[in-house]
Amino acid sequence: MTWVFWALLSAVFAAATALLAKVGVAGIDSNLATAIRTTVIVVFTWAIALGLEKHNGLAEIGRRSWLFLVLSGICTGLSWLCYFRALQLGPASSVAPVDKLSVVFVILGAWLFLGENLTPTKIGGASLIAIGAVIIAFA
Repeated sequence: MTWVFWALLSAVFAAATALLAKVGVAGIDSNLATAIRTTVIVVFTWAIALGLEKHNGLAEIGRRSWLFLVLSGICTGLSWLCYFRALQLGPASSVAPVDKLSVVFVILGAWLFLGENLTPTKIGGASLIAIGAVIIAFA
């Protein structure tokens, strides 16, 4: 299975996440909802790592990887806190497209910080994503 398969599956689960979270966050604090969701994710992912015996590689992880994984985790947590608050305040059909502007930010960040190519096709696609997100969210 290729990266496209996994990326599409990720998109399906992300869509389900938005719809389920919109219902789940109703009537409770968005930070508490995020904490509950995060706890489920921690238990679920560790169960997978332990079940597949991937936890043995912990000792082999270098400082640089730890640093960037921790920073990524902090950013994920902040993203989820903001996302759940946005879902609590706005319609899921508007919140999700704005959240997907992250694709545009990744393309720019990958070009600026990772040295990836910024081709005319990527610029055009990112522009369409940005325009589409704004139209969907605010129309």
